[in-house]
Formats: sequence, structure tokens, C-alpha cells
Amino acid sequence: MKLGVVFPQTEIGSDPAAIRDYAQAAESLGYHHILVFDHVLGAHPDRFEGTFRPPYNYRTPFHEPFVLFGYLAAVTARVELATGILILPQRQTALVAKQAAAADVLSDGRLRLGVGIGWNFVEYEALGENFRNRGRRVEEQIALMRRLWTEELVDFDGRWHNVRQAGIAPLPVQRPIPVWMGGVVDAVLQRAARIADGWFPQFQPGPRATETVERLHGYLREAGRTPASFGIEGRISLYNTPEGDWAAALEGWRDLGATHVSVNTMNVGLASPQAHIDAITRFMEEAKF
Repeated sequence: MKLGVVFPQTEIGSDPAAIRDYAQAAESLGYHHILVFDHVLGAHPDRFEGTFRPPYNYRTPFHEPFVLFGYLAAVTARVELATGILILPQRQTALVAKQAAAADVLSDGRLRLGVGIGWNFVEYEALGENFRNRGRRVEEQIALMRRLWTEELVDFDGRWHNVRQAGIAPLPVQRPIPVWMGGVVDAVLQRAARIADGWFPQFQPGPRATETVERLHGYLREAGRTPASFGIEGRISLYNTPEGDWAAALEGWRDLGATHVSVNTMNVGLASPQAHIDAITRFMEEAKF
């Protein structure tokens, strides 16, 4: 099982030196990957009606993942760079394929692209993409990206995409770049089992989680795949996991069959980038990973 950190998007600030120090600290501590959340735009809460209150708003800072990865690729040497997740259907597919290929080249093959369909219709509206058919479009997007990452010239005739004798240069180091998917509803599980390389669940280990993973394994077998070939990335959030429970939380994910786990240090009142570095240092020491 590979241990990573969740990049503290909303709390690390905008000092390039602090971002560099955090990434280099994670790498030197032995973490396998840095996982980055994604939002292009934040909205005023009044745009959302009913009981749903968005976890982020127009004042919440987010570094753009591909630009960030270009920077992190230059200041690190080994740590994997992962999106968890990038909201794919609100973006142009060929452009994402190009950006991902560039990040993979600049990092010497260290990119893992986690994608999802998102919840913020305001972003889709502003970016000129359809929020209502995002689940259907994402499958075609992934199919096209894999073609663009592995073929010099592509002809693609899809429902939403048409490419005629065109391609990306340079191609990525990884051909194709690994694509993981996020989400927990049954349609997402089935989709991930058919077309993804791995999955980001949104729960903690327990009976319900075990049942969900068993259902995922069933979908994988139906798709002619083996569960052992499919990645699962768990998450341990320090805001709801006391320090004394860290090792047990890791074992819970291991028992569930997770291949990766990320440690999230946001939302616990850490006051500085150095405090986040101290937290991931303490986690690595106390968890005895």
C-alpha cells in the first residue's frame, strides 16, 4: 500500500517557496504521491438552492492542477503527482489530454490523472460545458484521451468529439497515462470497473465500505478484469481521525484492499504551511508506515 499526502490546496497560500518546501518535505519523508483537489471557480453560496451548501465558495483558494504540477515537477524528483479529482467534463478533452501529456513529460512519467464529474454547476456554466450530460460525456472523453496519448495521428468519431488526422506532440512518457475515477454511486462504480485504472472512494473502512468494495469487485469481474489489477485509494483526514487512531486507520484501509492512501491535513486549524509539513512528518512517524 502506497502512502501519499493531500496537497493542502485551501490552506497553503500562494508563496511559491512554501509550496516548494511542502512538496520537497513530502518527498524526503518518503511519501509516494501528492494528491491535488481541483476547482476552477468558486461560487457565491446563494447560487445553490435547497439544503445543499457547497464546501467551497468564491473566496476559497485553489491552485490550478496542471500549472501546479509543472512547478512541482521541477522541484521534486520522485514523488508521483495525482489529481484527486480533476473535473473532466467541464473541460475541453483535447486540451486536457495535451496538458496531462505535458505534465507527464515534465515530471518524467509521474502523473496519475484522477477524474470525476463534479457537483458545481456554476463552473460548468462559466466554462461553457453541459452539466446535465457530464456522466455520459466522461466515458467518451477518457476514450479519446487514451487515443491521443498513445497514437501519433488520431481519427475519432464520437457523439461529442470529432478528431481528423491530428495528434499530440510530444506524447506522454506513460502511454497511456493512468486514469482513475472518483465517486461512490453505483453508476460510477460500474463505469470505473469498465474503463478506469483505479478508484477514489469517499468513505471510511467499515461494513458499508466492505460491501461497496465487494460490489466493485463484482463489476470488475463482469467487465472481464481482476480486482488485483485495479487500484483503490483511501483517505485519512486528520480532522476526524485522532492521532492515536492513525495506525489503525491505515490497517483498516489495508484490510479493505486499498493500494494507496492519502493523508489530509486540512480543516484541523493548522496556521501555516510549516504546520502542514509538521503534521505529515508526525503522521509518518506515528503511523510507523
